[in-house]
Amino acid sequence: MGRDFHLFVDGQWIETGQWDEVKDKWSGEVVGRLPVADEATVERALEAGHNATNTMAELPAHQRASILEAIADGLQQREEEIATMIALEAGKSWKYALGEASRARETFIFAAGIARTLHGETVPMDASSAGEGRFGFWYREPVGLVAAITPFNFPLNLVAHKVAPAIAAGCPLVLKPAGTTPLTALLLAEIVKNAGLPKGGLNVIHGSGRTIGAKLVTDPRPRKITFTGSREVGTWIKQHSDLKRVTLELGNNSAVVVDKDTDLELALERCLMGAFANSGQVCISVQRIYLHEEIAATFTERFVTATKTLRVDHPLVKESDIGPLISPADVDRTHDWVQEAVAGGATLLAGGQKLSDRAYAPTVLTNTTPAMKVSCDEVFAPVVVLETVPSFEDGLRLADDTDFGLQAGVFTSNLQRAFRAIRRIHAGGVMVNDVPTFRVDHMPYGGMRASGIGREGVRFAVDEMTEIKMVMIRE
Repeated sequence: MGRDFHLFVDGQWIETGQWDEVKDKWSGEVVGRLPVADEATVERALEAGHNATNTMAELPAHQRASILEAIADGLQQREEEIATMIALEAGKSWKYALGEASRARETFIFAAGIARTLHGETVPMDASSAGEGRFGFWYREPVGLVAAITPFNFPLNLVAHKVAPAIAAGCPLVLKPAGTTPLTALLLAEIVKNAGLPKGGLNVIHGSGRTIGAKLVTDPRPRKITFTGSREVGTWIKQHSDLKRVTLELGNNSAVVVDKDTDLELALERCLMGAFANSGQVCISVQRIYLHEEIAATFTERFVTATKTLRVDHPLVKESDIGPLISPADVDRTHDWVQEAVAGGATLLAGGQKLSDRAYAPTVLTNTTPAMKVSCDEVFAPVVVLETVPSFEDGLRLADDTDFGLQAGVFTSNLQRAFRAIRRIHAGGVMVNDVPTFRVDHMPYGGMRASGIGREGVRFAVDEMTEIKMVMIRE
């Protein structure tokens, strides 16, 4: 039995009388317990955040920056403890869990810089004859209370991408982390509290998305909703959020195109990581790889050989490459999709087996069709499709043949073809000579089409959490 946690509301740790268990995703053992928020707790969190609106907005920039830097220091001091929690409750292999803990610290450092430099501009009023004798400027002010709903696959850094910009912008926040991975967010709340954030500035609650999430979306007090998760839930949020600002990151089925004249070693190394990091449970995991026919056989042979050497083990085993999926239901779904593809004519080159009710073997398929779920939907599992194409242009066409548009990758040493890819792939990000899985936390990140609306990345999230106010002074 792990430790007991408490919800964080209005600067206090609270219980509700009803408890939920969070389990080790590999062993099924209990990692910790935490209270389930009831209706009164959700109301208390919303009211606390609403009441903190003016306090947060009036917090001087240097104080916001100092708080963010203190949070970054706290994350660094507790890095291994937090990485252990990520590995246990999310099933993320140790090397990736430790990397996430380090990345989140950097996210807060970026936010501190933005907090210190958030500013507006003067407007040349006399550019219009009607503006003579007037001085104008605009600046950004906080939008108000932010409601954030985060997924399981990055239980710290995707939380950080909501919390850090909100603090930088001067917005209070009510956070509902994923029900399967809430404990890391509560460790972060401990650090935030110690950093001196005003009470009500961060509130963390836990419970059903259908009840808590729906309340956060429809209640009039939050003025901004930021959500990372499924397309279905994101669509519901868009339809029910009234006139609130909304940022939605809704996933992808990321493609990579590998040209004939590229650094094959680099492409192999990066594609292997991009396909199987975090057991493929990343919105920008490599899912579809289109290989120029001149290098397809070599790439495929070496990729399959490397896939078969990957170690599937408990996330805390330092040599583990792949851990469990988030739930047994996801293992079953993944296997159904792979079997469906094979039944439809796809060839299984590696994997394709349940290793337990919690783990799935890293899997490589070929001879798929665009209509198969493993190709057209987001598989969110250690499954990748390799397909041969006669030309780089054919690869671009297939890469862009999707409803999604988060990120894509291309490998080529030809500058003209690289720019052609940038123009023809309709996605929020095109990574040249790297995989779509690449992300640093200060770049704009978000999708087109069914992958969502709005952008994260600290500066861009702050833009979405602030409003422009125009001021005109008549002489």
